Amino acid sequence: MAQVEYYGTGRRKSSTARVRLIPGTGNTTINGRDARDYFPYETQLLILNQPLVTTETQGTYDVLVNVHGGGFTGQAGAIRHGISRALLEADPEYRPSLKSAGFLTRDSRMKERKKYGLKGARKAPQFSKR
Repeated sequence: MAQVEYYGTGRRKSSTARVRLIPGTGNTTINGRDARDYFPYETQLLILNQPLVTTETQGTYDVLVNVHGGGFTGQAGAIRHGISRALLEADPEYRPSLKSAGFLTRDSRMKERKKYGLKGARKAPQFSKR
């Protein structure tokens, strides 16, 4: 008999996370490494565990993640989005709590492009009247 797996894809900034939830003891593995070894800051671990805490399923699923692109904060947000989508696939009853917490909405904020004639997206060279 095949083991039950729930899939979810999460995105944030330029990061993409492919998440698998497997019924288990609550281990989180990111790119083959433990989550505590992968993320340097405790806040990122809190971010990716938010959907599990909200739905009160923290010790019931093993989380396997492949993530690429972006930095640590963007990757943590992408994993949170992916876990939320996978939990929704596992049980549609979680939708109201995840939706009200804002975990199902893809954060569309992206880096603004640099414009010609400027030093960055908005920073202009120093202006002198004379």
